[in-house]
Amino acid sequence: MSGLEASAKIWHNGELIPWDDAQIHVCSHVVHYASAVFEGIRCYNTQSGPGVFRLDDHIKRLCHSARIYRMPIGFGAEALEEACLETIRANEMESCYIRPIVFRGYHSLGVNPMPCPVEAYIAVWKWGKYLGEEALEEGVDVMVSSWNRVAPNTLPGIAKAAANYMNAQLIKMEALQNGYAEGIALDARGYVSEGSGENIFIVRNGHLVTPPLAASVLPGITRETVMFLARELGYTVEEVDVPRESLYIADEVFFTGTAAEITPIRSIDKIPVGIGSRGPITAQLQEIFFAHVEGRAEDRQGWLTPVYPDGRAEVVPDVSEASA
Repeated sequence: MSGLEASAKIWHNGELIPWDDAQIHVCSHVVHYASAVFEGIRCYNTQSGPGVFRLDDHIKRLCHSARIYRMPIGFGAEALEEACLETIRANEMESCYIRPIVFRGYHSLGVNPMPCPVEAYIAVWKWGKYLGEEALEEGVDVMVSSWNRVAPNTLPGIAKAAANYMNAQLIKMEALQNGYAEGIALDARGYVSEGSGENIFIVRNGHLVTPPLAASVLPGITRETVMFLARELGYTVEEVDVPRESLYIADEVFFTGTAAEITPIRSIDKIPVGIGSRGPITAQLQEIFFAHVEGRAEDRQGWLTPVYPDGRAEVVPDVSEASA
């Protein structure tokens, strides 16, 4: 299994530092108590040069997550957005995954995080299709997990917090150990919630349904994008509770997420979804989604932020290949 492909520079509290210098003390609060919030963002190599998809919405969610956990970042949203672009430029990337993370650092240990300083980092690296290149066309086989998502008023579901991903790891590992690509978690009431790192949609009789935020789901940026695009195409989209059995009688089911993008699900618990391959509505949404993120469709919503403000179409070769 390949490891993370290092790039040249990482942004730390307003300064670009070498990748290998981005280290923390073992007694940092985040190591012991998972006191971190983060984002996952994609930069695409568009026809007009590198562009970051919905950067402002991702940074807004990062700031909201930090606010919930009383973590003053010390940088405004605009400064963080520019820092993401600066980090991409410093690493001369054409396309990449962007990981801003804010966490409690080194000072004292104990459940109370308040005395510990708040650190902010931004890393970028090359990352392909999260569930595999072939998954976008062929779909993936998944299972309903024995692990539920956390109940409301325990760990906030709308915050993209590191602690939530301990639950996600249990879901993911169980699925992999049982021969599946991913798991689908139910919420504390027994309704469908989401995958370990993806939101979920089902299609039945030409209508799209996705679980509501109250089902302990992260308010995904790609989720919102798909809802918008589907409605533009004339489809009905509802946010309603989804019983588990609805998964088995759906015409189509697919995951959405920054990493997963739009990934079809071909079977759940060994029951084929629809015809057992990517459905036509999923394919249609993939086509229009990738047209937007790759800059081939008119950006009427202002979703793409150019890495180079002058809109330059050509960039130097990706240095990460040489440094890997």
